[in-house]
Amino acid sequence: MSIPGQTIGVSVFTDYLIEAMAISRVNTSLAYLFGTVTSAMLLSQAGKLYDRWGARVVTSAAALGLGAMLIFLQTADNFAQRLAGFIPFLPYSFVAFVTIIFGFFGIRFFGQGIMTMSSRNMVMKWFKSKRGLANVVLGLSMSFGFSSSPRLLEHLIRLFGWRGAWQVMGLVVGVGFLLMVLVFFRDNPQDCGLEPDGPLAKIRTKSPNPATGQPPEEADEDYTLREARRTYTFWLICLSLTLASLVITALTFHVVSIFQTAGIGRETAVKIFLPSAVVAGVLQVTGSTLSDYIELKWFLHIQLLGLLLVTGTLGFLHRGAPVWAIIAGYGMISGMFGIISTISWPNYYGVKHLGAISGYVMAFQVAGSAAGPYLFSLSFKVGGRYSAAAFLSFAAAFSLFLGSFWVKKPFRIKNTLAESEVVSLHLSRTTNSSN
Repeated sequence: MSIPGQTIGVSVFTDYLIEAMAISRVNTSLAYLFGTVTSAMLLSQAGKLYDRWGARVVTSAAALGLGAMLIFLQTADNFAQRLAGFIPFLPYSFVAFVTIIFGFFGIRFFGQGIMTMSSRNMVMKWFKSKRGLANVVLGLSMSFGFSSSPRLLEHLIRLFGWRGAWQVMGLVVGVGFLLMVLVFFRDNPQDCGLEPDGPLAKIRTKSPNPATGQPPEEADEDYTLREARRTYTFWLICLSLTLASLVITALTFHVVSIFQTAGIGRETAVKIFLPSAVVAGVLQVTGSTLSDYIELKWFLHIQLLGLLLVTGTLGFLHRGAPVWAIIAGYGMISGMFGIISTISWPNYYGVKHLGAISGYVMAFQVAGSAAGPYLFSLSFKVGGRYSAAAFLSFAAAFSLFLGSFWVKKPFRIKNTLAESEVVSLHLSRTTNSSN
């Protein structure tokens, strides 16, 4: 349901919107950048609202917001013309530019941002020991939905026109999905008298502590966003995901131009995505299953190696170059992205403040996805090739790869000395009272 707010869903309508709004493709791209970056700035606050109100309330608001923004976009040109009539001292081109920024902000904030974040976080809260296996189902469902969406959207446009297609999607998301959320969404299993992983979780738990007779404490500690930001692991993973978003979006956006600059045809450029999707699917299924048993930093190593493969090959891309390296690297990045961005935060920092933490990180990811195409286009404009941006990304990926070997699950060092002093003081007072 977030597809209308994702790049893959927006791209199908771009040409129609450019023609209706009577603005250039460059200004449309710039409006998309501004709208995306603005939405990223608010995602951290949206994450805090998720922690306060839960997935059911926040996702309902996101469904209403996304549905309303889709209805608005299908008539944005008429809105801009009327607004320009009320403000005669501003040219229509400027009014149209601001209008489309607002539309892009809305679908990106409610669709790519809040709806994606709240849905993923809810699933992670309902699983713990089988969190990786749940992510397999989640990842495969999303991959199928995203890969089939362009054909579905094209079919809607043929049936109802581009305006009608946005109206249909607005009603499906704003009414149909809203009802689904109200009926089926629940924020925590504890609210329903359950526990993560279902009734078998009690069988899988460790035996009680023989000294106290009580069940052992949970291994996960709940960190606040401020505490998480003070850890090395948080920033290494956050920056790695941001770089992955930047590179993947830039490559997807400029793939035809990148390959043509290297003397490779359009047909070859477009063909890289299908085998990359196969690689990503295999890696995500395998990795998500294994994530219940091995450290997550190994998946981070694989993603960063994929970034090195892609950016290194793009820097020296030419006819006859190993295109398979881009295919493999793209698949490695995409396959690991779904694991790292979803499982890392509840596994390392708990679920109590999951919305604030994941929302903060998603803001970086969204900003990276907005900056990537612009950075690579700037490299092409200045030097006539994409090598400069590719080498800069390679250097960043190499630095992060070296730093990833020190990634580990954070832990708090308890002040055992202070605790023993409190106990001694209490015993001393008890003894004095008895005397």
